[in-house]
Amino acid sequence: MAMQNPPVSQTRAFTTVFMIELWERFGYYGMQALIIYYMVQRLGFADDRANLTWSAAAALIYVAPAIGGWIGDKVLGTRRTMLLGAAILSLGYALMTVPTENTWALFGALGVIVVGNGLFKANAGNLVRKIYEGDDSRIDSAFTIYYMAVNIGSTFSMLLTPWIKDYVNDTWGHELGWHAAFGICCVGLIVGLIIYSLLRASMRHVGSAADELPVHKGRLLAVLGAGVLAVGGSAAVLQYEGLARAFVIIAGIVVLGIFIHLIRASEKSERAGLIAALVLTIQTIFFFIFYQQMSTSLNLFALRNVDPSFDVFGLHLWNWKPAQFQSFNPIWIMLLSPILAFLYTRAGKSGKDFSIATKFALGFAAVALGFFIYSAAAHFTTQPGKTTSWIMVWGYGSSSLGELLVSGLGLAMIARYVPARMGGFMMGAYFVASGISQYLGGIVANYASVPQDVTDPLKTMPIYTNLFFWLGVAGIICTLIALAVLPLMRKLSSEHQSHNRATDVPLPTIGSEQ
Repeated sequence: MAMQNPPVSQTRAFTTVFMIELWERFGYYGMQALIIYYMVQRLGFADDRANLTWSAAAALIYVAPAIGGWIGDKVLGTRRTMLLGAAILSLGYALMTVPTENTWALFGALGVIVVGNGLFKANAGNLVRKIYEGDDSRIDSAFTIYYMAVNIGSTFSMLLTPWIKDYVNDTWGHELGWHAAFGICCVGLIVGLIIYSLLRASMRHVGSAADELPVHKGRLLAVLGAGVLAVGGSAAVLQYEGLARAFVIIAGIVVLGIFIHLIRASEKSERAGLIAALVLTIQTIFFFIFYQQMSTSLNLFALRNVDPSFDVFGLHLWNWKPAQFQSFNPIWIMLLSPILAFLYTRAGKSGKDFSIATKFALGFAAVALGFFIYSAAAHFTTQPGKTTSWIMVWGYGSSSLGELLVSGLGLAMIARYVPARMGGFMMGAYFVASGISQYLGGIVANYASVPQDVTDPLKTMPIYTNLFFWLGVAGIICTLIALAVLPLMRKLSSEHQSHNRATDVPLPTIGSEQ
């Protein structure tokens, strides 16, 4: 009689995915912290080209998981596709360590990162869902902890890579620090793969049906071949602005087409939920336009107009490198997540929980406050043209609260309003919509593009604060619109819940809703 393998605990399997996700995010956000500076300071890009190039890359990175999830489910297997994605990501960061000023080398490396992220991102999340399949009481808390992996990895890398860049540049010169920092991102992925290989036994029972079959070499070669074509296509989109615009327009038409198809293919009783999802998805698109400012206009503002010194009542505490200010986003997320989770749970128990639509409105209000804080920078200067670093702390705090209330609820919104048989299709549409808004965010950031011959911080300060003020105004307008559609959302939600009760379909539980 054959010996059966002992059962593997859910916790061990979850820990394996958690660790590889942590190190993958370490690599991605370490790169994001420096990429705009690299293009402006190392490659000599003008602000507008750097903003649009990175925003186009971010758009591709968001869109790619919509395809990667299908490959994991139907072609190679969820586990295998995630691991393949991690390996390709490590290659992408390795290519960025090559010391060259050739722009095609950068765009090719970013293209590899787009493909790797597409294969990795959707499938890592799917594995968490599969680990706790049928255990609704634990899946919410699992995703909350999983969300923390993103923020732990990004916090450490956003603090580390700018320091490594400066240290190597100061020690060895020749601008090698940039490439050493990108090399650390590559090391992060390798560490994640090593940890997975050591713990792989805990994952033997988790995956899609394709994971249980031997590797189909023809399918693997087809995926790799398509990946090579995608790398070339991504590099071309990044090089040529016209292609990037065409990509965004086509992606927008695809998203609209998906919604029209889903609504037409749905039963009449399901349409209220789908229309509610459409309204909230449109609001999410506007949110990501604000969010994209963190790696574009706010990042360049920190470089040119923020005093790196942290002081309290005249006492100097420490200095912050410009690229490190982005780390305040994940730091605030980690601080605020448990507080919101507690408030959601308490409100839910007392029957006073806000609807997702109401939380979206509150999220936009928090985002608006954050940009008004940034716009006040000129009133809190420590030297001519340099604002106090605390402006960034509180601005990021408010913006991060908005992120938790809007972006953190996006996938929960899909789970609540979209029929399960359409969930995968709709999830892809959500990622594509988010990608569109990343590029639109770059266009908005370009309203604060600083001419290359302008270096005086007194001249650059009003360029940024003017944009931040109008983004605050835009945030208020989004808040008012979100409040105005609340009666419609209540009606749609009520019809959706009535249908679910009539058909005995339980609503998904949304705890911390990340």
